[in-house]
Amino acid sequence: MGIDIVKETYSGKIREVEFGTGDKAVKVGGAGAYPFHWFEGEMGNPPRIAWELWDAGAEDWPDAAKEPFADVIGDPAAWAKKLQDEFGAEIISLRLQSTDPNGMDASVESAVETVKKVLSAIEVPLIVCGVWNQAKDQEVLRKVAEECEGKNIAICPVEEGTYKQVGAGVLGFGQTAVSSTPIDVNLAKQLNTLLGNLGVKDDRLLIYPTTGGLGYGLEYSFSVIERDRMAALVQQDDKMQQPIVCFLSFETWKAKESRMEDEKMGPPRERAIAIEAITAVVLLSAGADLLVMRHPEAIAKVRELIKELC
Repeated sequence: MGIDIVKETYSGKIREVEFGTGDKAVKVGGAGAYPFHWFEGEMGNPPRIAWELWDAGAEDWPDAAKEPFADVIGDPAAWAKKLQDEFGAEIISLRLQSTDPNGMDASVESAVETVKKVLSAIEVPLIVCGVWNQAKDQEVLRKVAEECEGKNIAICPVEEGTYKQVGAGVLGFGQTAVSSTPIDVNLAKQLNTLLGNLGVKDDRLLIYPTTGGLGYGLEYSFSVIERDRMAALVQQDDKMQQPIVCFLSFETWKAKESRMEDEKMGPPRERAIAIEAITAVVLLSAGADLLVMRHPEAIAKVRELIKELC
């Protein structure tokens, strides 16, 4: 006796968003079914991975995270070039940690110069991140968008408190916005609506719904991202039909379990890499289209899984 497999019917579709320029530009999104449900509908573009680097402060990363980049930490342009040329990065994510007002509080001019140097060193698309301090990010990211006109870099975060200034910079200078909200479907929808009203086009908008790491709220992140994807594909909510990006490396590598020495838990290096890789796989299963990761071994594991599933 045959078994009829029940299949979900989807009335919505995730939009495609392209960022970067030229032959190296990358498209994300495009799915017409739940993650890896290839038996129910089209998968769109395969999930992508962006490699993370910081312009300052990486010296405080756990040893396992610093080790592969020890010769270039402190030189963001050289670091970015190494990620592209030696590790085969197809996207790079630059966090302007030096601008943190509670740290170095670097100037806007310094941050813009760093971004320009990184752009000159690479051909692959670039994500530029602030430090989630609205006053400083608004000032820095608006200027980055202006000074890098036409490069179609992804600017993050665009928050409710900064969307007018940063969103206008994205809109006016040919960049892509990454809307960032706390873990809540309605807040994400509201901010996407505000950006749409401002004039930001759907093909220049990514969603960052905020993520937790393994053991630090990951299950809640999963449920919210899953609901985002459900709203987009089943409930025909056109404000939620944007690709989802997850900056997971920041969350996983700051956890104490990624650093602590404990014989019962095994070597910290292998443990930390496993935590990052497991977090990535969980977020992919929820519906993430773009992951920002840090360690080459964790990225290799996730790349292999994506290849098998796609």
